[in-house]
Formats: sequence, C-alpha cells, structure tokens
Amino acid sequence: MKNKAFLLLFCFLGSYLSLSAQDNRLTVHINHASLGQVFDIIQKQSEYIIFFKDNQVNLSQKVSVNADNQTIEEIFDQILAGTNLNYKVFDRQIIIVKDKELPTEFSLLGKGPVKKKTIIGKVTDEDGNPVPGVSVIVKGTTIGIITSYEGTYSLEVPETSLFLSFSYIGYKKVEEPLKDKTEINVVLVSENFGVDEVIVSALGLKRVEKALTYATQNIGADEISKNQGFNFVSGLSGKISGIEITRSAAGAGGSTKVVLRGNKSMSASSEPLFVIDGIPMANNKGGQLGIFGGSDQGDGLSQISTEDIESMSILKGANASALYGSQGANGVILITTKKGKEGPIKATLSSIFTFENIQSTPDLQFEYGSFNNAKESWSTTKGKYASNFVNDFFNTGSARINTITISGGGANTTAYFLFSNTAMGGIMPGNNYQKTNITFKQSTKLFNERLTASSNIMLTEELIKNKNTAGYYLNPLTGLYLFPRDRDFSSYARDYQVFSTSRNMYLQNWFVKDHFQSNPNWIINNQKKEDLTKRVIANMLVEWKINDHFNLQMRSNIDHSERTYEQKNKAGSNETNVHANGSWSFQKTTDELIYTDAILSFRKAFKDFSVDAVMGASYMKSKYGLGISVNTGTYGLIYPNEFSFQNIEKNVMVYSMLGSSLIKEGVFGNAQLGYKERIFLDISGRNDWASSLYGTGNDSYFYPCVGVTALLSEIFKLPQFVSFGKVRSSFSIVANEVPFNSVSPNNSISSSGGIDRNTTKPFNNLKPELIRSFEIGTDWKLFKGRFGFNFTYYNINSRDQFISLPAPSGSGYSRYFVNAGKLVNSGMELTLSAEPIDKTNFNWSADINFSGNKNKIISLHPDLKNPIILSDNDGYQLIIKEGGSFGDIYVHKFLRDDQGRIKLDEKGNILKTEQKEYIGNSNPRWSFGLNNSFRYKDLTFGFLINSKVGGMVVSQTEAMLDGYGVSQRSADARNNGGVIINGVMPDGTLVNRIDPKQYYTTVGDRDGIKEPYTYHRTNIRLAQASISHEWNFQHGAIKQATFSLIGSNLFFIYKDAPFDPEVTLNTLMNDQAIENFSLPTTRTFGFDFKITF
Repeated sequence: MKNKAFLLLFCFLGSYLSLSAQDNRLTVHINHASLGQVFDIIQKQSEYIIFFKDNQVNLSQKVSVNADNQTIEEIFDQILAGTNLNYKVFDRQIIIVKDKELPTEFSLLGKGPVKKKTIIGKVTDEDGNPVPGVSVIVKGTTIGIITSYEGTYSLEVPETSLFLSFSYIGYKKVEEPLKDKTEINVVLVSENFGVDEVIVSALGLKRVEKALTYATQNIGADEISKNQGFNFVSGLSGKISGIEITRSAAGAGGSTKVVLRGNKSMSASSEPLFVIDGIPMANNKGGQLGIFGGSDQGDGLSQISTEDIESMSILKGANASALYGSQGANGVILITTKKGKEGPIKATLSSIFTFENIQSTPDLQFEYGSFNNAKESWSTTKGKYASNFVNDFFNTGSARINTITISGGGANTTAYFLFSNTAMGGIMPGNNYQKTNITFKQSTKLFNERLTASSNIMLTEELIKNKNTAGYYLNPLTGLYLFPRDRDFSSYARDYQVFSTSRNMYLQNWFVKDHFQSNPNWIINNQKKEDLTKRVIANMLVEWKINDHFNLQMRSNIDHSERTYEQKNKAGSNETNVHANGSWSFQKTTDELIYTDAILSFRKAFKDFSVDAVMGASYMKSKYGLGISVNTGTYGLIYPNEFSFQNIEKNVMVYSMLGSSLIKEGVFGNAQLGYKERIFLDISGRNDWASSLYGTGNDSYFYPCVGVTALLSEIFKLPQFVSFGKVRSSFSIVANEVPFNSVSPNNSISSSGGIDRNTTKPFNNLKPELIRSFEIGTDWKLFKGRFGFNFTYYNINSRDQFISLPAPSGSGYSRYFVNAGKLVNSGMELTLSAEPIDKTNFNWSADINFSGNKNKIISLHPDLKNPIILSDNDGYQLIIKEGGSFGDIYVHKFLRDDQGRIKLDEKGNILKTEQKEYIGNSNPRWSFGLNNSFRYKDLTFGFLINSKVGGMVVSQTEAMLDGYGVSQRSADARNNGGVIINGVMPDGTLVNRIDPKQYYTTVGDRDGIKEPYTYHRTNIRLAQASISHEWNFQHGAIKQATFSLIGSNLFFIYKDAPFDPEVTLNTLMNDQAIENFSLPTTRTFGFDFKITF
C-alpha cells in the first residue's frame, strides 16, 4: 500500500527513481521529496537500514538527490546537504544524527554516567549457519551493533535495558529479554510470508502450505480463545469463509450445526468430520428441540476445552479431506491440541468471568387485559397493568472458567497438563452448566530420537441442570409471554403451587388449564431436567524414523462417553403432557468410537524433483446411542412423584436403543510430486469397506483425488511488489455415509407385547451417495506479505441420493428406497488479509472473509410425485422439491386477487392460500466477516463484525403473541381503531380496515398465515470485541500477565427478524429457520486474567 502511495506521489511531482545496488553503488534520482520518503525508498530498494531519533530529524523536510552509480556516502552527502544532520555508515546500517553529535561507535547513549554490561552471542539461521550483518539493537534506543562474518557480536548495553532486538532482511524480527543474561544466542527464521509454513493436513500429516492443491484456512489459539462460550466452534463464524454455523436454542450444552459449502445430502448429515490430532472424534447428536418442545441432548463438541486447542485447520472440500474417505465427504475440521515443550516448567493460570444479559425480549403490550377472564388479552378497554414481570423473570447470567496448564520437559521427554472448570448460570432461573476438563499429554524420544512414543488422555464431565427448552409444551416462556395482562403475575410466581388436601400433595397453581400454558415457576421448580455426560478420549502414537526418507507412524484411539438424561415432571403438571401422578423420562446411552491406523511416509528430493508420499490403512468401529430409554408420558406412574423403573405402569415400554453401528476399514495412499519447488502434483486414492453396505455387493468402494499447484511467482518474473502467487485446482470423488439400518430394517416389539412388523422393503442394492467435487483457486501475497488474498470457486455434484418412495400396491411393503437424484452446490470463497501498519510500537492487521453458496436440486426420481417434506408444523413446511433448493420454506400466504388485494370471506375474515406456497430459502446467500486487530505497544484491541445476507426465517412466537393479543402490534391496532389492509369482499366491496381481534386471531395464532411472520435472515452484528494489556516481568516468579476485557454478540448493527436468526430449534435437518418461544437474544461481556509463571 505504501509503495502505491509513493508511486502516485512521485508521478505527481514528475520525479523518478532508479536504484541498483552493485558494489555498494546506487543510481538515485529524486526531486523535491520529503526526507522521510527518501529514507523509506532507499531502505525498500536496497539492503541498507537507517536509524535516527524522532526528536532530531524533521522527516517532512524537502530534499533532492541526483546520483548515477555513486556510493551511499556520496548519495547521503547530497541528501543531507543544507540540513543540520550528519550520518555514519556501518556496513548495511546508516545512523543519522545532528551535526557534530556523530558517535564514534554504533550507539547513542543518554546523558550522564550509565552502568553498562557486555552481552555476547551468536546469530544463526534455521540450519545452524551463521548470519553476518544482523542488526542487534537495544529496544527503544539506537544502541546497537551488527554481527560479524561468523555471526557473533559483543555489545555494551545499559544495565537497565530490557530487550535486545535482532533484525535482518529476509528474516523475521526477534526480541529477546535481557534479564540478567550475559550471553544471548538467537536463531532467525526466514521471512516467507507464511507460504513455506508447515501446516497440519489430512490424517495429521504435515504439508508445506504453498504446495497445497486445495483451499484451507487456519486459525490460531489467540483467535480461538477470544470465544469463551461453552462451545469453541461458534467462534469460527465470520473468521472462516464458506462455513455456516447455527446454534441450538438450548444454549449451554446444546448442539451446534456446522456446514461447509452447503448441504450435500437429502437424508444424511452434511456436517464436517471433526478430528483431534489427526484422529476422528465422536460427534453424535442426541435428541433435538422441535416446534412442540423436546430436549436438545447435545453433541460431542461442547465437551472440548477451548484452552486445550493450539490451532485449527479447516479443510473445506472433499478434495482436501479425501484421505478420510466417506467420513470426510463434507470437509474436515482439524483440531491440534497443545503439547509440552522443551524447557523449564511453565505454568499458566487463567480466570475468565463473564456476564450475560438480554438484548431484547419480544415487543409486548401491557395496556390491554383479558375479556371475561379469558386466557387471551383481547379487551378493548385500556388499563394500567404491571409491565415489568417479563423482564424481572430472567436472571443476569454469569460464567466462571478457571484453567491451569503446566508444560515443560527435557530434550527427550515433554509433558503437558490441563485442568479446567467451567461454571455457568443462565438467564433462565434454575439453568446451570458445569464442566470439568482434565488433560495429560506426554511425548518421549528414544534410541537417539529415532523412536517417539506419545500418549494423550482427555477427561470431561459435563452436567447441565434445567437445560433451556423451546416450543409450545413444558416451556416457561409460553405462560410468561401469554399471561393475561389484567391478572397479577407476581401472586402466581410467589404461590406457584398450592397444597391439595384431597391428594395430600402440592399441585400447580395457574389460572387456566391450557395445553400450551403452565406456571413458569412450577416448571422451573417441579419439572426439573438433568443432562450428564462423562467422556474419555485416550490415544497413543508410536513414530519410528526409519531413516532420513522413511517414517512409520501407528496410532490407536478410543473415544467413549456415557450420557444420562432425566426429566422428572411432578404430579400436577400440565395434563396435556403429564399424567396426574407425574411423568418420568430417562435415557442412558453410550457413544464409542475406536480408531487405529498405520501410516508409512516417504520424502526425498531428486535434483529438480521431490516426492512426498504416504500409504496406510485404518480401522474404525463406532456405536452411537447404545442404551436404554423410558418415557411414561401420559401413561403415568403407579405412585405419584416416585421416579424409578419399579414405579412405571405395565404398559410403559422400556426400550433398548441403538442409534447407529458401523465398522469401516480402509486403505489409502497419497503422493505429492514437486518440480523445482514450482509445480506440485497431488494424487490420492482410498478404498473403504463399510458394514452399513454389507450384503449389497457395494460394500467396497474406491474414490480418487487429483490436484495441481503452480507457483507463478517462481515460474515467472512478476512485479517486485508480488511476494508470492500461485494457482491451484483439484478434483475428487468421495462417497457419503448411508443411513444406519437401511439394507434390511428389523421388526420391533410393541408395548402390548406384539410384533410391529417392518413395512419398508429391504434395500439389497443400496449404493453410497457419490460426491464429485471440483475446485479452482489462486493465492497471492503482496508487498512482502503485508497484503494477501485467496480466491476459490467450487462445484460439488452429489448423486445417488437416498430417496424413499411409496411401495407398489400388493408388494407387502409401504415404502421402498432408491438411489437417485442429483444435488449441486456451487460457490466462491474469498479471503483478504492486510497489515496496513506495522511499526515497532503500533500494528494494525485485518482479515476479511466473504463467501457465497448456491444450492440446486437438479433431479429426484420420476416416480416421486410429491415433494419430500422435512417439516410440516402449524402453517410452516420445509420442503425438498425438484428444481428447488435445500432449505426451501413454504407457508400459507394471504389469498389475493389479480390486483394483489387480500380476499375476505362473507364474514370479513382474512382468507389464506389453500396450499402452502414458497416464500424463500432458509440458507443465507452470502456470508461476510471482518476481523480487526490493533496493537499499540502492549495494548491490543480487536473486534469481529459478522454478517449474513439473504435467506428467510419464520417466527411462530410472533404469530402466537398476535393471536393472544399480547403483542405491541395488537395494542397499536386497537389504539388506531383497526388494522389497515388492502382487502376486498366477495361482492367486490373494498375493505381498508379490519377489527384487530378478527385480523390477528385469523392471521396469527397456530395455523394462521405465516407470510407476515416470515423475516429476512440478513443481519450484521458486532460478534466479538476485546481489549487486552500484556505485562512482561524480568524478575520474580511471574513472567507474564495479561488482562482482557471481552464481549461477544454485543449488538446488532442491522437485523430484520425479531429474534437471533442464527439460532435454530433443530441442528439436524428438521425445523430449520423457525423459532417458537426460544430464549431471547443475549449478549456476553466480562474479563479474562491470565498469569504465566
């Protein structure tokens, strides 16, 4: 950016510049430019570094120089002529001082006697070679020297000095604390703008980033730690292009939906595979919320501690994750955890305290009460009613996350330990979240470092009490929001239960028996839920360095969790869902994933060619949701409020459960061929054998992948401002997982003891869904890495979808399955990174992520006469239809005539369309994220703006509030004498105003017209903000301390929907983009204090 500014300036001044450094002679022609501009140009176009004090040099002073093939001394004689400045040249260093104040050595000492000490050392590169000419400077001063030909130096420094700075062109700057040291040796790392960085790729293999043939993005621990919610994944939104993340309305401990590059299956999950240190992790989802209620039983993500994560790599397409086979068909998110590092024991203590409050509740009215003691508030007479009981009902949420990590070790053995405790109290009374994480990791090198043995164990216990719910039933918010305004809520809140002498127990105290409404305080205190998860992830790795070219790695892992879910609804609860003696829901299941693999790698260079190859085999066995379940529902308990197996009625079934079971074996290979480190060809192949296809003859399937990368900056001579440039392309074919128990479904036993026979025809020729993925992209770094961008276009073709059809009459079956259909996702991803300012005391860096995906259902099956309905509830449908897109929403609309007027019946009631009609798609068209970081000395400020553009969402809550007359809209309509419409009666009479109750009880309520309750999903929010200060200490036990103020989801810059459109009822495939009595949108803010010993 600065180069461009200078270029425009000099064009305007009519000047020109030509520098060529040969034998320390330069050619320079600059007319009437500022001294600062001249210094910058000489430094950028030569190997010289110029030092000066700000208070001695006027950088705006105009100077001119015209020199042809002259020495640097002759050039500076011209530049400084007529100024009060002088200079001295030390090899590649030029020091500028006031005239007659030139130092005799490369140091500018302050006035007065200063105690000094001598520091010696050596500077080498990554290969151990000495680096001559390195600038060694006391930070904040001009005291310094350059290293000798052997890379050594000896420098006198004031004893009060804190840091030594080491800098040299082509290498990253290093700062070392002086403390009480007398010798400091430094290894300089090449400044390669990140393109030569080794990153973690599929199967945990390490690859040079510049050679990758597919799109990937990395995020470090600093960015990950800025999101201190219950789930580390939600913090990726806005920081990674091409990713869509929606959170469950259940809040802490709830599940999360993650999709990369669109939905690719009509029947199975399109979520990516999550991998910890190269090994797949279990991420099974339990029960889900729905429009009528239910419980979100979480997934495997919330149990991972954010403080355990060192970095994450997102492999977006199947091209990047082909080595994982069908598990990675939807992309892979690689999690690299922290490990012990060689050196003294290092301990870090972190304490995070945050508070959560409500951004906004629904827009409710408190001026109109009920009519004739009805449950609705449709009185037309104003009153003065309590307006604070809704806001007063909620708590201020709080969270405490305390973590200690210890790491260290010697040359052969390192260890890492973590203990973390999370305690949260939600905004809903009675909602509590507790999580404890313990991690121990060690690595030992044996036999002259040829053999490395590593082990890791991660233990988690997660307990959620009264996890948040949504939907109509057993939800405190229905009774809270719909409560008639003329009644006294405080009395019901205080006396939520009353003693029944006839039953000798407390029963619910509420003004009405209604299948939707219950006393909120009764639900909180007498319908308690508890979710408990105990999990262990343990693995071991043995790595044998056979020689300089061959390496053998063997890994084994077990991921085992036990989940217990229990809800106890006491006698007296809502009779629609709960028996008079109470009801009990209990579920205990285990999830287990066993994985092992062996990988042989080979790496060698042959003159102009290089080979980096791997081959291996893997075995995976998983069983999810294995256990028992019971739900007494309205069948009830024998004795009231005794929740045990002995107390359930005889006609209540106790179910043995198995969610899924799979054994998968695979062999795979990958070879990356390089030519002169300029062109890379990447070829992969994998063959899987899956138990889910046993008996079909299709249980063995092979999928290939090929990619190519060309480094344009190495092949062609590009403009000097281009630091790096490449183009890449790849193509792959992978198979998606097939649904469990599809080949030959089993019969089941009914509650009466009979057999419920399976009516689905066995799918004996089932094939896996095939995904063909193509992508092409380019990556660039400009101005020495100060600016960069990555662009990717992709096209993903998903075929042989798993589709259910009605079975022919007389076949003996009701349904059968086929492989058919075609689903296409295409889109683009753009990532921009910039470092506009990079000074010693100030730095500004920014990242922009932009992506868009278009989904199209090309075909289904000719025998499929009706669309596939994923959800159909209360005037809302989620439909898969040929020619449409995944996530299409259909709702009842206003029935209109040819002139667009709303039709009314003879009684003046609003009419709706007979069938539900398309109103939009639930997925955003574009996603955008802007992540900024500003650093001034030890103070850092950062913020993230996240945006979704396009898509639609539906609010059932708003419809119900209107139907019950408790929305502010309904009060405004009464105040205005009616609802203004453009309507027409059957006889042609025009209607421009309608009674509010008549309008809202028809349009709103349960199965009304959802058109006015459908909103744009578009939103822009300040997703994260933080400001932190870092202190470094030279003496004492504390080495470093950091204090940060943090906030998340702070406010919306723009939002159309009356709720957070990125929160969903269901994180699987049903009930997408609809909200029904979910918790209000909240913001979180607090502080983080971290100490390193």
